Amino acid sequence: MATLDYQGYRIEADKSEFVSDPLIVETALSILINQEAFSVTMQTPGLEEELVLGLLNSEGILGGNPTYEFLDHQTDKSGHIHSININVPHLDTLDLIGKRTLLTSASCGICGNRELEIPRGKSLENGFEFNSQSIARMYTEMNAKQNAFIQTGGSHAAAIFDHEHTLLALSEDVGRHNAVDKSVGSLIKSKQLMDAKFLLVSGRISYEIVIKCFKARIPVLAAVSAPSSLAVDFAKEFGITLLGFCREDRCTVFSHPNRIKNVHSES
Repeated sequence: MATLDYQGYRIEADKSEFVSDPLIVETALSILINQEAFSVTMQTPGLEEELVLGLLNSEGILGGNPTYEFLDHQTDKSGHIHSININVPHLDTLDLIGKRTLLTSASCGICGNRELEIPRGKSLENGFEFNSQSIARMYTEMNAKQNAFIQTGGSHAAAIFDHEHTLLALSEDVGRHNAVDKSVGSLIKSKQLMDAKFLLVSGRISYEIVIKCFKARIPVLAAVSAPSSLAVDFAKEFGITLLGFCREDRCTVFSHPNRIKNVHSES
């Protein structure tokens, strides 16, 4: 994970001291599809191919069992990739021109889109059940492996687990949407996305995260913080079990609690 040391003064009450703190790196990544400019997104260097795959999956550009090939990567003086080109056969790139025309910030999953597109598709089926206490165990494993956050306190994380609560992918990034895209993209690369059952994120849940979860066909989405109202509305429609405020042994289930064994509905 890319970090750089920056100098400053730490102030506490009436005392100050000179410090050098590691900060998470944020750089621009230019994405080209079939040699055509698609988007420029802000991200933390590393897992650029995974980021592109996850982003294109959430945009509906990659279908099931996608065929793709990464072409040339351009790097800067620091060795960080600043431009990446992916070839997607049989894709009409003219349809993509103008879809994203602006800079996409690390904190926004739809910045640059000309219009809001609501994904279509069959809602997620139930298929399996789990105990809510397993969420806390998965978060414990996720937190222990957030090396960038431990160093800097400035990164988001997204972790994906299978039905046996085995960690399949974990990514960190300055942007929470990027962290999700990188984890999803890594499973597209390894052809394990079909095994994904739980998506855990380190921050809050906006509707963009719910859409990414739905596009990846992951039935359970959990967050340390709160979901937005639209996130809950979409989770209900898409068949996603959404949990917020997942801290220690507590959580709040906002949609599709039928997957959780230890939820007792009021009659």
